[in-house]
Amino acid sequence: MDGMQARNSQAGQATTSVTENVHKQPFVIGVAGGAASGKTTVCDMIIEQLHDQRVVLVNQDSFYHNLTPEELTRVHEYNFDHPDAFDNEKLLSAMEMLKHGKAVDIPKYDFRSYKNNISRRVNPSDVIILEGILIFHDPRVRDMMNMKIFVDTDADVRLARRIRRDTGEKGRDIGMVLDQYSKFVKPAFDDFILPTKKYADIIIPRGGDNHVAIDLIVQHIRTKLGQHDLCKIYPNLYVIHSTFQIRGMHTLIRDAQTTKHDFVFYADRLIRLVVEHGLGHLPFTEMQVITPTGSVYTGVDFCKRLCGVSVIRSGESMENALRACCKGIKIGKILIHREGDNGQQLIYEKLPQDISDRHVLLLDPILGTGNSAVQAISLLLKKGVPEGNIIFLNLISAPQGVHVVCKRFPRIKIVTSEIETGLNEEFRVLPGMGEFGDRYFGTDDE
Repeated sequence: MDGMQARNSQAGQATTSVTENVHKQPFVIGVAGGAASGKTTVCDMIIEQLHDQRVVLVNQDSFYHNLTPEELTRVHEYNFDHPDAFDNEKLLSAMEMLKHGKAVDIPKYDFRSYKNNISRRVNPSDVIILEGILIFHDPRVRDMMNMKIFVDTDADVRLARRIRRDTGEKGRDIGMVLDQYSKFVKPAFDDFILPTKKYADIIIPRGGDNHVAIDLIVQHIRTKLGQHDLCKIYPNLYVIHSTFQIRGMHTLIRDAQTTKHDFVFYADRLIRLVVEHGLGHLPFTEMQVITPTGSVYTGVDFCKRLCGVSVIRSGESMENALRACCKGIKIGKILIHREGDNGQQLIYEKLPQDISDRHVLLLDPILGTGNSAVQAISLLLKKGVPEGNIIFLNLISAPQGVHVVCKRFPRIKIVTSEIETGLNEEFRVLPGMGEFGDRYFGTDDE
């Protein structure tokens, strides 16, 4: 393998309108290489390993130009390996729609009629794999890609595969296959395909036989999928890796029709995941123990000086998960007035007397404007807690709140399960889940 804001303390600047269509950009992978190099096998292996993600494969072959009647009369002289054979404008249009979260009809090219007679519906996905011999040739297509892979297979192997495929699957005469290879395929590879190898981020020798390279690629993709764009700006922001299970739980707690019983059940599950992820950011010391077999096991010892602080009252919903993970943990309370002055008024606080000597898990399920969080963190700092000893745990975070907290306190850690679209004109989180405390404790109007 080669090469592998925001609101201030007073009010707000950037808020997001209810009608603004914001979505998470898919991760686009380009897979190029010569004909019969093993591109499809590489794509299939990546898709198989990303089974818990929404992945769609788009083939460059779908975007061949329809042949004119004149071209059909001499189809054997037509060079399907030349850049001009592809309709890049149609490819770009389809990719733009997919990148903006819209379904699109992808043509299916018929190599018997040499026309796009039918199409298939492709829905928005987390990962888009764009595969083809010349997908790196057009710089506009290249610029759409987050990762570019070139499958590099020996020319003799590619020729042998092509002969076996075209004679066996397409019923072509071997002489015709060799004639087409020498007249079009090999010159096009040398002139157009091989030069695009320099644009690749990753080069895979031996194609699908290179399991090590594909495993590393999948690991890298998973890392990128788990990163929100804000994580690239703030290294102290951590979003837990999303799976279909996590997305399903988010779907249920966001549904206005979900019953209180189900809301509490699935919110508790998500909270437990966030708490356990947050505990993973605490310092640990190496420790050796003797196992029942008499062997020595080298592991780690949990952080002993730890406490939780919940922001009343929504934050109290996270206390049970913390107690379940940390036996006998001390938990302090902070009450902040959230109306009228955007959460600037501290009403009540009761914290452990030795809190300055502890690591603190600050609990509040919603990070909206960030003003309440700033008030709570400022209080902890006044009590002598080092900024680097604070881990702020929440279920959902608005970008505005992330900007406010991370800019003002760059050494604290924020752990959340999802980054929201933004805030509306009333500074409510979108798409959000409503008044979390009311839904969790059953004090809503319903």
